[in-house]
Amino acid sequence: MNKQITKLETPETGVVTAITPMDMLQIAVDKGADLDQLTKLMDLQERWEKNEARKAFVVAINAFKADPPRIFKNRHVSFSAKGGRTEYDHATLDQVCDLVGKALSDHGLSHRWDVEQGADAGINVTCVLTHILGHEERVTMRALPDDSGSKNLIQQIGSATTYLQRYTLLAATGLAATDQDDDGATATEFIDADEKAELVALIKETKADNPKFLKYLGCKSLDEMPAYKFEEAKAALEKKAAK
Repeated sequence: MNKQITKLETPETGVVTAITPMDMLQIAVDKGADLDQLTKLMDLQERWEKNEARKAFVVAINAFKADPPRIFKNRHVSFSAKGGRTEYDHATLDQVCDLVGKALSDHGLSHRWDVEQGADAGINVTCVLTHILGHEERVTMRALPDDSGSKNLIQQIGSATTYLQRYTLLAATGLAATDQDDDGATATEFIDADEKAELVALIKETKADNPKFLKYLGCKSLDEMPAYKFEEAKAALEKKAAK
């Protein structure tokens, strides 16, 4: 009873096969085992299933890490803070979820988040990785609402939650965002059609030298202007128009 898998040799074939606790339970039922014996076998079966699920999870996560998705920092953030101007690049949550979620599902894994807010306003986010056999692993991070920039309270909570969701998922899967390079150019978010039209109108109004203007911004064309440069471009043209 202390072994989870037993070897059984059949007289007819002489073949040795492994039997599981469920097989042992069925044999016990057929032989009229008492309730105490059946309870012990059911407990053994439950422990065996949990151990098998844990081993399957380890195999799956190792296979995932053997060929992980590449996560690029596809968003530039710039805002005024107490100590001056703050700028940084990061991978957006939707990009992380799209890439990581698909790669996880290929190995029978999925993710979800549990979110709680304590009495002190602190936000706890737990990323739960689950294998199809039921084994789960959890990573929890905590933060206060993000009061950077000019966010209202709801936006502060949402920003902190999104941040924690992104980084708990990366931590749970052992991934990190890669600095952008030429291979990651397609992950860059460019200005949209409305923003482009607004800049075109300003260029015409100010009679700006378009090639010189693009060179100043470090862009090949308006179609390839990163979204984070829009405000800088608009401000430069509006300054020129004011003159």
